Amino acid sequence: MNFKKSSTFLSCIVFLLLPSLITSQTCQKSCGNIPIKYPFGTGPGCGDPRFQPYVICNNQQLSFKTHTGCYPVTSIDYNYQVMYISDPSMSTCACTQPSKGFSLDANAPFSFHDDTVFALLDCETDSSPIYKSNGGVNSTFPMCDSQGAPVCSLLYSCQAISRLNLPISTCCVYTPVDLGPSFEMDLEKLHCSSYSALYGFSGQELNPQAWKYGVALKYKFNFNNDYPDMCANCEKSNGVCGYGGPYSSFVCNCPSGFNTTNDCFLGSSWSNSYKNVPWQTGLLLIYALGWLVVLASM
Repeated sequence: MNFKKSSTFLSCIVFLLLPSLITSQTCQKSCGNIPIKYPFGTGPGCGDPRFQPYVICNNQQLSFKTHTGCYPVTSIDYNYQVMYISDPSMSTCACTQPSKGFSLDANAPFSFHDDTVFALLDCETDSSPIYKSNGGVNSTFPMCDSQGAPVCSLLYSCQAISRLNLPISTCCVYTPVDLGPSFEMDLEKLHCSSYSALYGFSGQELNPQAWKYGVALKYKFNFNNDYPDMCANCEKSNGVCGYGGPYSSFVCNCPSGFNTTNDCFLGSSWSNSYKNVPWQTGLLLIYALGWLVVLASM
């Protein structure tokens, strides 16, 4: 084989190998402006498989999905393990609108943060089951928080709600902490037209316009709530924690696009720093160089 043909052939081999060497990372580290860390992921095979059906990244919009709808995720506090979502159909001090309610799926690995407060608005006091007394046949626990009267009165003072001229008795503060980690807030069955949710007062308890409207959800990594060591090692090597195989076993998705069962680099320390070399990419490079040597000697 002459030198010119050999060079051309070598160029073709390198060109064919390049896509394998520069494959992009499948699991992304952000969705829109929200950083994505374990246990969440940006698609199938990313994050924890228990969370993947409920937290979805689509067109750079992170959303939380339940059987009642799909809700934008506004932020995630990874230090305290709290995810904040909004519901475009709920009422706030700025506007009031009809809603069907909000519920968690029974198997979802989430629970309501204790700071979350739900206020049911425009409820029919003569027919709504939430107004039955504790001694009633169908009542096993109070669904209205007797301490929530100030929230109702302040919400009903908002211009958007005050225009409806609703009596304060048609508002009921609905506390999820009394109802367990999963509950069904079906406003049609409760005979209420809308609801408002908030998770903070921003230090202005008497100013409903400044309240933090939305739903705060808690999550846990596992039963003991321990951050998995394999995932921590994966992230230290610039990888993203994911899963794969028939049993959804742990994998580390590397910047090269490949998955490993450990981490993304060969841990060789040079001057107190790491030389990050994805091992699959290293094998491909060795393979490619081997072919180049053989071809060059022909």
